[in-house]
Amino acid sequence: MENKRLEEFKKNIKGKKVSVIGMGVSNIPAIKYLNKLGAYVIGRDKKDKIPEELKQLENIEFLTGEDYLKNLKESDYIFRSPGVKPSTPEIVEAVESGVILTSEMETFIHLTTATVIAITGSDGKTTTTTLTSLFLKESGKKVYVGGNIGTPLLDKVEKMTSEDFVVLELSSFQLMTMKERIHRAAITNLAPNHLDYHKDYEEYIEAKTNIFKSQNEGDILVLNQDDELTPRFEKLAKGAIREFSIKDSVRCGVYYKDGKIISSVENNEGKIMDAKDVKLVGMHNIANICTAASLVIDICGKDAIKKVAMSFGGVEHRMELVREINGVKWYNDSIASSPSRTIAGLKAFNKKIILIAGGYDKHIPYDVMGPYLIDKVKLLILVGTTSNKIKESALQEAKKQGVEPMPIVEFNNLKDAVDYANKNAKNGDIVAMSPASASFDLYENFMVRGEYFKELVSKL
Repeated sequence: MENKRLEEFKKNIKGKKVSVIGMGVSNIPAIKYLNKLGAYVIGRDKKDKIPEELKQLENIEFLTGEDYLKNLKESDYIFRSPGVKPSTPEIVEAVESGVILTSEMETFIHLTTATVIAITGSDGKTTTTTLTSLFLKESGKKVYVGGNIGTPLLDKVEKMTSEDFVVLELSSFQLMTMKERIHRAAITNLAPNHLDYHKDYEEYIEAKTNIFKSQNEGDILVLNQDDELTPRFEKLAKGAIREFSIKDSVRCGVYYKDGKIISSVENNEGKIMDAKDVKLVGMHNIANICTAASLVIDICGKDAIKKVAMSFGGVEHRMELVREINGVKWYNDSIASSPSRTIAGLKAFNKKIILIAGGYDKHIPYDVMGPYLIDKVKLLILVGTTSNKIKESALQEAKKQGVEPMPIVEFNNLKDAVDYANKNAKNGDIVAMSPASASFDLYENFMVRGEYFKELVSKL
């Protein structure tokens, strides 16, 4: 079946001047694809480096360094990478003069004929996205995974059919200008995050709601019944509402009750499985399973969900067991770039642990961590810019409760922190690196931080 939108896009883009802002990994395939379609691409990046594979292309220009946004309004289209704010003055000026602002992700969603399923939220996005894709694959569906997870998808749009499924993890950065229809959407939860990027918490929340604002009546929105904010979105939704909960039953969705994961989705009602058979650790992961199952149970059925949940051990850098040495278990939770994420990880353990935390400051509050640090941490080891905020949250909570705080030590680097944890850990202890902070003070991203942590642990 012909994809009319794609054919129209190919016709329109040919010969047009297209500025792609950001020449990182995610935009390279998009640049190549646009170039192949006959667009005159201007690759723009604040960094001075031009990827080798782009240098070989013809009919392309590069603008790097401080002047990378020069003459932006002379473009026909601007493809914004997620890290570039749409409020950047040069972008605003270009849009006001008639330039079309889009992104690799927005263009892809606009063009694909596949069913689009997308997940956003402050925590749990990657695990929920992965579970959703695995549930569909287990039931025999052809699935593409993208967004913040997986590979860029724009150059794969021609291979897709209306029988296929696309599962996307979308950040607030990607959703800021999103106006495309997403057939099935989920918001895992909301807590203050990325306030170094967004002008305030309201803007962050507003961006998240763009995941469902262009839905139709036949579409589905999954909301967290246990969250303070997300149930309010029900009145804004155009599609059908499904919910998930780990505290109570829900009208239509998937929930945890009395040790069981249960569905109340029409034609799929009843027990899916016993929660004790889930391989992932922690109630936050039961919530992730409930979210993913709420999104697709009517497509893939209960058996596929049960089979995956019993065998899936987790995504790398998410409370990942690195190794056990001298009776001490070491966990890598480098993905935890916010307090709520670290809190979820701490709740997964039924004993006090040794916690390594701290990193880049995204200007978010840390006081919420206090009660969980006092309750779940026996030794707190801190590294990075947020050390003081995390330390303060523990000390204030100890004072409030009238108890002695746990020992708190601070280091300038992760190696010293790991060595100190190793010296102080005894048989039966758990050591987790769960930073509650972004990685950008010392590392390119959370994956690089996680790999470095694993390397240090492997050498102990």
